[in-house]
Amino acid sequence: MGITLNICLYLSFNFISAAYFSILRTGTCQLQGHFRLNGMYQDGDVIFGGLFEVDFLTVFPELSFRTAPEPPYCEQFDMESFQQAQTMAFAIDEINRNQNLLPNITLGYHLYDNCVMLGMAFRAALSLTSGTEESFSNLNCTGPPPVIGIVGDSSSTVSIAISSILGLFRVPIVSHYATCSCLSDRKKYPSFFRTIPSDAFQVRAMVQILKYFGWTWVGLIYSDDDYGVYAAQSFQQEMQLFGHCIAFSESLPHDNNPRDIQHIAGVIQASTARVVVVFSTPSFLIPLIDEVVLQNMTGRQWIASEAWATSFVHHTPRLLPFLKGTLGIAIRRGEIQGLHDFLLRLRPSNDPKNNMLRIFWENMFRCSFETGVRETDGEQVKKVCTGEEDLSITNTPYTDVSELRASYNVYKAVYALAHALNDLMQCEEGRGPFSGNSCADITNLKPWQLVHYLQKVNFTTGFGDHVSFDKNGDALAIYDVLNWQPSSDGAIRVQTVGVVNEEAATGMVLTLNDDALYWNFEPKKPPRSVCSESCPPGTRQATRKGFPVCCFDCLPCGDGEISNTTDAIECTVCPDEFWSNPDKDQCVLKEVEFLSYEDPLGISLTTASLLGACFCALVMVIFAHHRNTPIVRANNSELSFILLLSLKLCFLCVLLFIGRPQLWTCQLRHAVFGISFVLCISSILVKTMVVIAVFKSSRPEGNGAMKWFGAAQQRCTVLVLIAIQVVICAVWLSTASPAPHKNSQYIRSKIVYECAIGSVGGFSMLLAYIGLLAAVSFLLAFLARNLPDNFNEAKFITFSMLIFCAVWIAFVPAYVSSPGKYAVAVEIFAILASSFGLLVAIFAPKCYIILLHPERNTKKAIMGRETQKK
Repeated sequence: MGITLNICLYLSFNFISAAYFSILRTGTCQLQGHFRLNGMYQDGDVIFGGLFEVDFLTVFPELSFRTAPEPPYCEQFDMESFQQAQTMAFAIDEINRNQNLLPNITLGYHLYDNCVMLGMAFRAALSLTSGTEESFSNLNCTGPPPVIGIVGDSSSTVSIAISSILGLFRVPIVSHYATCSCLSDRKKYPSFFRTIPSDAFQVRAMVQILKYFGWTWVGLIYSDDDYGVYAAQSFQQEMQLFGHCIAFSESLPHDNNPRDIQHIAGVIQASTARVVVVFSTPSFLIPLIDEVVLQNMTGRQWIASEAWATSFVHHTPRLLPFLKGTLGIAIRRGEIQGLHDFLLRLRPSNDPKNNMLRIFWENMFRCSFETGVRETDGEQVKKVCTGEEDLSITNTPYTDVSELRASYNVYKAVYALAHALNDLMQCEEGRGPFSGNSCADITNLKPWQLVHYLQKVNFTTGFGDHVSFDKNGDALAIYDVLNWQPSSDGAIRVQTVGVVNEEAATGMVLTLNDDALYWNFEPKKPPRSVCSESCPPGTRQATRKGFPVCCFDCLPCGDGEISNTTDAIECTVCPDEFWSNPDKDQCVLKEVEFLSYEDPLGISLTTASLLGACFCALVMVIFAHHRNTPIVRANNSELSFILLLSLKLCFLCVLLFIGRPQLWTCQLRHAVFGISFVLCISSILVKTMVVIAVFKSSRPEGNGAMKWFGAAQQRCTVLVLIAIQVVICAVWLSTASPAPHKNSQYIRSKIVYECAIGSVGGFSMLLAYIGLLAAVSFLLAFLARNLPDNFNEAKFITFSMLIFCAVWIAFVPAYVSSPGKYAVAVEIFAILASSFGLLVAIFAPKCYIILLHPERNTKKAIMGRETQKK
């Protein structure tokens, strides 16, 4: 492309240089030569130029290197493109008959065939802008230019080339079919406009179709030219923007190399993508489609760009099994009233400027205007054209006005130039847009002045379509969505099934008639084309290493995380008081866990607590009933009752640990527990001290021991020991009181409702004080274990304190390692176990004697054992 453009610039410079030296010699501008161009011409006050692809082939004569080379000429006449050229002629004729648009101005046209060749198109563009007069003596360059605007070219490559040159002179160019998004660059192409949407819009429209059907994994084929390359780049960027992926990307070669075509077909066949998007012109695509037929490749959904979506070359019965069901987008179809009659009224002309009409007539009716030479068409001799043949009996793309798309864009392009010229004519002097508020002079019109008005043009066609240009010269984007369906004759017919249009507020909007769609799959439904199936709610996507983002694995959300949408990228963490349900698709309130009365464990511990309290009450009843017996009265019966009362409180304080934690229960449970156990241990400690004092007082050297440790001193000792614990509890509760606390640390899926101890130091001092008293009691009882048998209660106290200490030593590690409600259960178990140990070890032997061996419950029996031993 760049080399061709440089050649064109070089040729232009040579022409300009030659013209300059000609002016110096003669004082007039002399035409340096004539290009051999096919064209149509109509004179007028103002001339519009046109460039159309009427012939598909440029023939270059052989070079002899002895004479000046003959200019190239064109062959393979295309009826559809000629219809587009005639549509421009019709539009100008219609404008000239319209008294409301450009009154008193007659428009003319000068149209050329570019022969689908950049060099020919460049020759035609230069001929339009410089004129074809043999000489030009007005060296002041006053008066209107040969053409004030050009409709065309249909090729993006050609439009890029001629806009690069003519844009320097701000000659307005309005293309009806050049879609390359690169032409939207206003710095490079300041005077380029178009009535067909840019490929940027086309790409977005095609991505909308892919999104509509959920096709995230597609193949991309594009022609190796400006149209295909730029469209492919835009498509890849747009796909990436929406998170879609391209499975493969292949370009169609210029030379139609069979090896390259086979390679592309093999890539399509091997890919898991079921949807193939193609940006190409029909000429590039034909070899690939032939290879698809040769390999019998079915099961692919083709997506056609606007360049080949309406191409008749692919609508043959041979291609039906492979291309039926194809979806494509096409430029907006329009209707032009009166065009069909205008096309049928056409007659050939003898004017050399209108030689395109003669070529058309000869190709339409297979005849020749040359009477002196008998030309042959194959084996048949061509008949002579009369110019009176009837076009109404022909059936070709030229007379078919049912699908006016490119022709409709030509129609809009001509009207855009006409409306811009009309607005220029309406300018009021002193209120104009140019320097000094001046207006343009129609007798000395400059092309750049028309560009100003063309940028602001705004009108509605007779078909109801709005025409205007954005800041880049692009038209409003609107496309028809087409579906290739089988026809009754076994070929392919194109059915419009929807529309895509660009709206300022909502962007691209796709409207499809799903019931009208035909699918080339069984069942008759759209295919699936994804690299990985969607991840359901409760899972998240995990991209596979080395693969595009559309290829992923679905991983379940972790505990406490959810995803409630399909194809979630990340899982969402539930709030603190919520947890994920089993399906991981919604957050539910966490289960609140505490040791309740309805819990089996809570029921068991409650039962054990009440049984312990009942046993204490039963023992108190027994002792009360036998309070005058020696075994009850021995060793201060008052302390025994205090001990039983404290044990009963120990059993009952367990109930404060069960149930939903509340502020008052949290504050009372440890206080009651601490005070009850201190009362219990202090009673045992005093009893042990009494045993030792009694033993000492029975000996001569300790005669006065008991007078210093009587009943009053015993009660005071118990009260003092309890008071210390009360002070510890009071300080603890007043400074850092225990309170209910929702703890999620132990089990993340649950809220453990517990009593926070508030102050570790306070709780530790409470337990340490109990441990100190227990240790002193155990030590004293252990030292007194060998006293005479009639004072053997010290043995039972030793055994009970051994049980007590063992339970609470084991409690510490068990409590620390137990989660949630089980920590409370461990504490309750320690309270119950130590309480039952004290109750059984101290009072079971006495109850045994009282109830089962009352004969031993006498002073003589108790005192006699010592005598027997002696």
